[in-house]
Amino acid sequence: MRSHSPFHKHAQRARGGGRHDTKGVGLLPSSLPSSLDGGKPTAKRRNKKQVPSFRKLLKTSKVKLENKLKNKQFKQQSTLKKYRKEQRKLRQAVNDAVSKKPMPLEDPKKKRPGKRIEREEEEEEEALPLDMMDADDLQLMRDLGQRASFLTRDLSSSEPVHAKKRKHERVIDKYEKIPRTLQTAPEKELIHLLPIKDKSGIIPQTREKPVIDSKQDEEDEEELELEEEIVEDPIRELTLEEHLIERRKKLQEKKMHIAALASAILSDPESNIKKLKELRSMLMEQDPDVAVTVRKLVVISLLELFKDITPSYKIRPLTEAEKSTKIRKETQKLREFEEGLVSQYKFYLENLEQMVKDWKQRKLKKSNVVSLKAYKGLAEVAVRSLCELLVALPHFNFHNNIIVLIVPLMNDVSKSISEMCCEAVKKLFKQDKLGQASLGVIKVISGFVKGRNYEVRPEMLKTFLCLRIKEIEVKKDTEDINKPKKFMTFKEKRKTLSRMQRKWKKAEEKLERELLEAEASESTEKKLKVHTETLNIVFVTYFRILKKAQRSPLLPAVLEGLAKFAHLINVEFFDDLLVVLHTLIESGDLSYRESLHCVQTAFHILSGQGDVLNIDPMKFYTHLYKTLFKLHAGATNEGVEILLQCLDVMLTKRRKQVSQQRALAFIKRLCTLALHVLPNSSIGILATNRILMHTFPKTDLLLDNESQGSGVFLPELDEPEYCNAQNTALWELHALRRHYHPTVQSFAAHLIAGAPSEGSQALKPELSRRSAAELFQTYSMGAMTFNPPVQSSSSKKKSEVLQGDLFLNEDLNQLIKRHCGEVATHSPLDFAKYLKTSLR
Repeated sequence: MRSHSPFHKHAQRARGGGRHDTKGVGLLPSSLPSSLDGGKPTAKRRNKKQVPSFRKLLKTSKVKLENKLKNKQFKQQSTLKKYRKEQRKLRQAVNDAVSKKPMPLEDPKKKRPGKRIEREEEEEEEALPLDMMDADDLQLMRDLGQRASFLTRDLSSSEPVHAKKRKHERVIDKYEKIPRTLQTAPEKELIHLLPIKDKSGIIPQTREKPVIDSKQDEEDEEELELEEEIVEDPIRELTLEEHLIERRKKLQEKKMHIAALASAILSDPESNIKKLKELRSMLMEQDPDVAVTVRKLVVISLLELFKDITPSYKIRPLTEAEKSTKIRKETQKLREFEEGLVSQYKFYLENLEQMVKDWKQRKLKKSNVVSLKAYKGLAEVAVRSLCELLVALPHFNFHNNIIVLIVPLMNDVSKSISEMCCEAVKKLFKQDKLGQASLGVIKVISGFVKGRNYEVRPEMLKTFLCLRIKEIEVKKDTEDINKPKKFMTFKEKRKTLSRMQRKWKKAEEKLERELLEAEASESTEKKLKVHTETLNIVFVTYFRILKKAQRSPLLPAVLEGLAKFAHLINVEFFDDLLVVLHTLIESGDLSYRESLHCVQTAFHILSGQGDVLNIDPMKFYTHLYKTLFKLHAGATNEGVEILLQCLDVMLTKRRKQVSQQRALAFIKRLCTLALHVLPNSSIGILATNRILMHTFPKTDLLLDNESQGSGVFLPELDEPEYCNAQNTALWELHALRRHYHPTVQSFAAHLIAGAPSEGSQALKPELSRRSAAELFQTYSMGAMTFNPPVQSSSSKKKSEVLQGDLFLNEDLNQLIKRHCGEVATHSPLDFAKYLKTSLR
C-alpha cells in the first residue's frame, strides 16, 4: 500500500516523479535520444557518478526559487519585528517621562553651553534650506517626524534610523566624524521629556541631569556621620541586677495585658470575641528576655478561657440556605460569636501542635528568640494543655484532632510526657459515660499499635483497664428478633377499633412515646452499641498480640485486660483462648506475674458464660499451686494481690467444682506462704484461709494433730489432689501468733480457734467485713512505715549511772584492791607442797 503521510509526498516530489513536477516547462518529448534521458533505463541509473539529467537541473532551479521566496518572507518578518521594537521603545519613553517629576523649561534668553551651540551650528551648516528640497523629500521628512524613531533616536546624528553597517567603512573614519570638544566640565546626561508641537513641527524637549560633585558628596557624608555620632549615644551595658529588674518590669507589663484581655473576654464573650485573636497573637512574643514565660502564660490563659466560654454543644458550619435567610440581630450576634470561637480554637490547637513539632524536630527558628533548651518547657506546657482539652471538651469541635495528637505522645521517649498523656486518656475513659469519645481514642490507639508492629509502651494498653464497659449487646434470640409490633398500624386500628377507641389509642401511643423519651431508652441502646464496638476493637488488639507477639512486653497488659473483660468475650472464642493460655503457661517464658494473669483470665472465662462449657481446668489449679512458692517478701510481694483474686475465682466462686483434697492442699500451702511474705500479704492470705474454712467446713481437721486416712503428707509435690494434705496440721498458725504485727496475731489466733463468727476469738467487724484484696491494700507498707505504727515503750530514765567499780561486789572489790597493793615477790612455786596439804 502507498503511504499517505506528508513525508511520503515530499520525498516523491524530490525524486522528480509524476507529471506535476514539469508544470510550466513543457512535457519531455519521447523521441529524445537516450543519452539526454540518462542512458539505459534502470541498470545505469543506479550509478552514482552519472551526469545529472535535465529533470534534475529543473528541480534544482525550482529549489532556488523556493529559497528566494523564503528569504523574502524572512525579510518581511524581520521588518515587522523592528517596527514592533520601535513601538515598544516609544511606549517606554512615554512611561518614563510620565513617571518623572516635570521640571521647568529652560529660559530661551539664557545662554546655552558651548557644546550645545557648536552642535546646533554644525546642524545648521549641514542642513539644506527647504526651498532647495523636493516636495517628495519634504513629505518624507514630515513623515519621519511623526514616526516613533524620531523621538527615540539621537537627533544629532544624520544617519537614517536603520542604517546598515557598511563593510568598507573603517573604525578610524567613523571616530573622526565625531565632533571634538574640550573636556572642561563633566559631561551632562540628557533626560528626554515630552515633545512640544509647534507650527514648524515637533520640538523635542530634554533636560540635563544634574551631576553631583564627588567632593561635595564626601563632605555631606562626613557631616551626616558626625551628626549620627552626636545623636546616637553609646548603649550602656546593664549589670545582671539591672537586667533582672528590667526583665521583671517587662514581665509584669505583659501579665497585666494578658489579665486585662482575659477578664474582658470572660465578662462578655460574645462582644469581645475578637480579643481572643489579640491574646493569641502574644504567642509570637519576640522579646528574648520574656518570650518563653509570656508564651507559657498565654497558652495557659487561653486554655482556661476556652474551658470557660465554650458551649456544651458542637458548633456545625452553616448551610447556604441558612446563610441566605434573614435572622434577628441576636441570632446574628450568636452566629458571629460561634464562628469566631471555632476559628480561634482551631488556630490555638495549631499553635500547640507547632510547639510540639518544633521540640520534636529540634529546629531553631530564624529569629533565635527561643533557645533549644526552652523548647522542651514550651512543649510540656503545650502537651498539658492538649491533655486538659482532651478531658474537658470531649463534646466540642476538633476533639478527634486532639486525639490524633495525644496518642503518639503516649509512646514518647520522654517519660514525663508519656505519663501525662496516659493519665489524661485514663481520666477520659473513667468519666466518659456515653462512650463516644472512648471509642475514638481506642480506634486511634489500636491503629497506632498495629502500625508500630506492637513495639510500644505497655502503659498504652494498660489504659484499656479504665474503660467503663459493663454491658454489651448480646446476640438476640429469634423470639427477641420477631417481637410483636409495639404500635398498631392505621389499617389494623380501622379494622379492630371504633372511632372513639382509635382516638383513645392515638392519645395512649403519644403518651407512651413521651415516656420512652423521658426514660432515654434510645440513648441506652446507642450506648450499648458504642460499648460493643469499643470492646470488639480492644479484643482484636489483644488477640493480635497473643497471636503475633507472644514474647512482647505488652503481654502482661494484654493478659490483665483479658482477665478484666473475659466475661464479655463471645462463647465461640473460649476453647481457642484457653488453649492459647495453657500453651503460654507451658512454654516457661512467662514471669510469675504473667502466669498468674493467664490463670486469672482462664477462670474469669469459665466463671461467666463458660459455666455451660464442660471443661476441666485441673491444669490451671496445678500451675497456681506450683507458682505459690515463687512469691516472697521481696519484689514479688506485689503479685500476692493477683493471687488473692485468682483464689477467689478458683476456689470460692467455684466451690461446687472443687474437691475437699484440693481445698486442704491450698489452705496448707497458703499458711506456709504466709510465713515468708510481708505483713499485708500475710493478712490477705489468712483472710482467704478464713473464707475457705467457712466455705469448706470439713477442712477444720487441719487444726487437729491426729491424722486422717492413709499416707504421708508430701509438701514438695506439685499436685494438690495427691499430696495427702489431710495428714498434716496448720502448725504455721502458732508461729504467726507470735508475729510482730498485731493484725497478723489476731488473724492467727482467730484461725486456731476455728474461725468463729462469735465469741472472744471472733474478729473485729472492720476485719471480717473486708475482702482479702482490700485488706492487702489497707495494710500496705509501700510508704516504708509500719501499718499500724508501732507504739513506742515509755522507759524510765535511771537517776544514777553505774561506772567502773560500782558494778562489782564490795567484798570482792576490797580483795582486789588488797592484792593489787601488795608488792610482788619472786618465790619458787612448789605444787607438790600444796598437793600434800590437800591430800591430808
